[in-house]
Amino acid sequence: LVLKRMSVRKDYRGLGIAKALARTALDFARQRGYRAVVLNTLMLQHEARALYERLGFRQHRRYVLPTAYGRLANCTITTYRYDLPGTP
Repeated sequence: LVLKRMSVRKDYRGLGIAKALARTALDFARQRGYRAVVLNTLMLQHEARALYERLGFRQHRRYVLPTAYGRLANCTITTYRYDLPGTP
């Protein structure tokens, strides 16, 4: 399962909404027998990266965005993976 574009409006951050959304996605995947949940995030999204790591996501790989802008700006993407226990 790929988690895409999870966002919480700035004035609602810090209320546990993103954590609840991420846990809901993990529960959804677990109930359907998925082996893992993966997501990508930009290097500048410090709060999001910290949240994912607190929830148990692990850095899977890092790469520079494969575009001219990505290479010029050294725009690094981090892929996170959450392996779901108890799945084959």
